[in-house]
Amino acid sequence: MKPAILIIDDESAIGSSLRFALENEYEVTAVTHVPNGYELLKEKSMDIVLLDWRLGKYNGLEVLTEIKTIQPDIAVIMMTAYGTIESSVEAMKRGAYHYITKPLDLDELELLLEKALEHRQLHHKIRELSDTIEKIKGYDQMIGESDVMKQVFSLIDRVKDIDSSVLIFGESGTGKELVARAIHRQGKRKNGPFISVNCAAIPEALLESELFGYAKGAFTGAVRSQEGKVAVANGGTLFLDEIGEMPPSLQAKLLRVLQEKEITPLGSTETKNVDVRIISATNKNLLSMIEEGSFREDLFFRLNVIPIQLPLLRDRKEDIDLLISYFLKKYAEEMQRPLPTLSSRAYDQLINYDYPGNIRQLGNILEYAVAMAKERVIQLEDLPITAVKTKESSTMLEHSTNDQEVIEVPIEATMKEAERLIIEAVLEHCGGNRRQTASALEISERNLRNKLQLYRQEQK
Repeated sequence: MKPAILIIDDESAIGSSLRFALENEYEVTAVTHVPNGYELLKEKSMDIVLLDWRLGKYNGLEVLTEIKTIQPDIAVIMMTAYGTIESSVEAMKRGAYHYITKPLDLDELELLLEKALEHRQLHHKIRELSDTIEKIKGYDQMIGESDVMKQVFSLIDRVKDIDSSVLIFGESGTGKELVARAIHRQGKRKNGPFISVNCAAIPEALLESELFGYAKGAFTGAVRSQEGKVAVANGGTLFLDEIGEMPPSLQAKLLRVLQEKEITPLGSTETKNVDVRIISATNKNLLSMIEEGSFREDLFFRLNVIPIQLPLLRDRKEDIDLLISYFLKKYAEEMQRPLPTLSSRAYDQLINYDYPGNIRQLGNILEYAVAMAKERVIQLEDLPITAVKTKESSTMLEHSTNDQEVIEVPIEATMKEAERLIIEAVLEHCGGNRRQTASALEISERNLRNKLQLYRQEQK
């Protein structure tokens, strides 16, 4: 369907000539009487109005105001033979998209119409995105309307007000801590503390004192007694992330907390009663660890009273659109930038990507894109290379040499660091040839040059 243009000009010859010049690309309607224009706008949605500044007894600025009242999103281009900077500024303040002076330059007008359409389409996308964000469905701070996530939300709602232990299973980046926090915030313990401990992030020698506290003099440097995280969580919830990393020596002490509701600080003989709900999470196969002897079976059954399995992002693809909307709004606000939208190519790539890093990876990709995009529309080349790498480009790279090369990326690397490692490795593989490198990575030479310049600046 052609874009619709309404011309309001009291000179019928201008309307006729413009209709003749534009009718191949646009559906053009021309009127010489302002009230007729109002009636048409009330009956039919238009994309653009070409509005004459002087219309007999009507003032163009007043007509502009009325048009924007009837169709607020319409793009209005003022036409005038009496243009001044002051009048143009006033027109823009009242909502005009732009203005053009008479006699009209057809090439200039066609370019202005194209830009006005792009502006209107962008405005529609942003509004649709904002509407989508307002309608985002989920639970607590989690987003999703897929059947599998509805099941997770339902389970959370059923267990939030009981004290049974919960064990959350899921790969890295699937939102295990969000589930734990939702159970706490929505449940009867919401007024108590929520204490989170990552068992993999604390050295084994320190984890015992971190969890259970210590008495004065328990070790060199213990000049005073210190409460552990279990005691601090009294009356609330203790979240033990990556529970599979807890050393066997501490698993027995945690089992005692679950069974007896009491703790013994390091270096003390006194026990303390605690009222704490324990929620744990893991991305490991604890049953295999039990068979290997690295995880206690009795502790597993105490922790796994209520299991919650979180799906991979690629298994809940119907939620990706909602998550994209959420992250775009989040990072635009954090970076104090206008809410962006996605080009069709960038959107298709994000919808169809597999996300080995799950929701966390999607968030990192969109944070990068919002930061790097030069325009309000995020293009495919604004996405990090790890998100746009395709099988076709990988095959091309492998076939360019007799030996298949492997690029090693540390698991702790950020998206930006991973992209840099890949780009530098491919550049070296291509013997420094930027054209071949850009072709292999499926980005423009200009984009590659900008990234390499950024890397050099960061090294200074």
